[in-house]
Amino acid sequence: MIELKRMKIAQIRKAYKLAILMAVTISSVSAQTTVLPDSAVTTMHEVTIKGQRVPYKATAGMQPVFGAKGNPIAGLFYTYYERTDVKDVATRPLVISFNGGPGSASVWMHIGYTGPRALKIDAEGYPVQPYGMQDNPNSILDIADIVYVNPVNVGYSRPTSDTVRKSTFFGVNADIKYLAEWIGTFVSRKNRWVSPKYLIGESYGTTRVSGLALELQNAQWMYLNGVILVSPTSLGIERAGPVGTANMLPYFAATAWYHKALSADLQQKDLVDMLPEVETFTINELAPALAMGGFIEPQKRKEIAAKIAHYSGLSEKVILENNLAIKPSFFWKELLRSRSFTVGRLDSRYLGIDREDAGESPDYAAELTSWLHSFTPAINYYLKEELKYKTDLKYYMFGPVHPWARDGAEADKTGENLRQAMAQNPYLKLMVQSGYYDGACDYFNAKYSMWQMDPSGKLKDRMEWKGYRSGHMMYLRAEDMTTSNEDIRNFIKKATPKPGQPAKYNDTKNL
Repeated sequence: MIELKRMKIAQIRKAYKLAILMAVTISSVSAQTTVLPDSAVTTMHEVTIKGQRVPYKATAGMQPVFGAKGNPIAGLFYTYYERTDVKDVATRPLVISFNGGPGSASVWMHIGYTGPRALKIDAEGYPVQPYGMQDNPNSILDIADIVYVNPVNVGYSRPTSDTVRKSTFFGVNADIKYLAEWIGTFVSRKNRWVSPKYLIGESYGTTRVSGLALELQNAQWMYLNGVILVSPTSLGIERAGPVGTANMLPYFAATAWYHKALSADLQQKDLVDMLPEVETFTINELAPALAMGGFIEPQKRKEIAAKIAHYSGLSEKVILENNLAIKPSFFWKELLRSRSFTVGRLDSRYLGIDREDAGESPDYAAELTSWLHSFTPAINYYLKEELKYKTDLKYYMFGPVHPWARDGAEADKTGENLRQAMAQNPYLKLMVQSGYYDGACDYFNAKYSMWQMDPSGKLKDRMEWKGYRSGHMMYLRAEDMTTSNEDIRNFIKKATPKPGQPAKYNDTKNL
């Protein structure tokens, strides 16, 4: 009898310990300190794109990042869309999509641009209530499968432990290296090695995919058909000093035109008819004048100031007070100061209201807070309710990824990386997309990067640039949403070679 009681007590203690262990495990998940690095949920759907019914499956899940010893060191959250009525994936393009930051989730292009479901906003991109989702008739899913990837500490992606070194993930080239490994694993798991492959990145995501183009070739032996840069960064291409200052003027002119702050002779022209005039002045007159610094002749200084004022909508007095060099942050504050408004950084169509009209820069980013207002409820609803991915992890719209290494071994040379990848791979083509009203990754600097990426001009026939009448996220404006997706669709079709077409250079034109 005593022995039986001892056995029961031991069983009770064992059950109690198990319950405590389960409680600790559940608590740790709820506290967002752990992540299941290998899991997925698949759901079935259909959407009508360009009048065509497209059946598809959506897989929302985690795939591990493996460490040097083969152990999972992080779980990356992804959403993968596959058209289900395709019989042969050998001819089916795969698009791998990244957003930027660094530290920004893949939410923006996922439910704002190319995915089969899009958030509800008005025709110009502003929040509306009730929040929710709707079919995206412009999605590129009709012609390509898409995977949206969230790097470490964005979206639901997390390291598996606090002991994993941050330097493994948070740096220009560290980011590229581990993501290339992750893509290699994903392509193998999903059996997509024979498919034509494309990278698309937005903002810092353009730095990421430009570096990945070469890293995938060199470290994974994976060759791409195309890279799409949406609102690109500088890609490590030098433009400091007079060139960097001068290059902002075309963006200033576009923004001033939008807000009707220019003189009648410019305002009566269409935007795309007016801007070439500003670009010509920027290259031929403004950059050389700024290069003279304080030694420019007084009369020439006054002439240049008058032209900057004419094209920017600012006063000649203000321009002279700033030595002809207008900082973007000052422009966002100054342009509509007399109307008591500021303009947005990432999209200057958006207006903000500051505590005081005085000052050198806006109190807040009017466009970004508007976007967070509409995207955050939509993505949290969509992933849990429609894609059935249940977790207590917080969805990081912007996650903790700083400090982000950019010096020494982590120096940004991604523009050169992309050039080299294109030189090595005759299939590889590039398309750049820019919004005219983007003041962070402005359209003229995007052109400049493309020009400087290939100084020989040997690759220029495989590069193209497209402009849109909106900002950083040009797809939030309904008209541009249609046009920009169609541009991607056409680019993919052009960049996917015909069966049997070899990847080689032909020198017969030189004979």
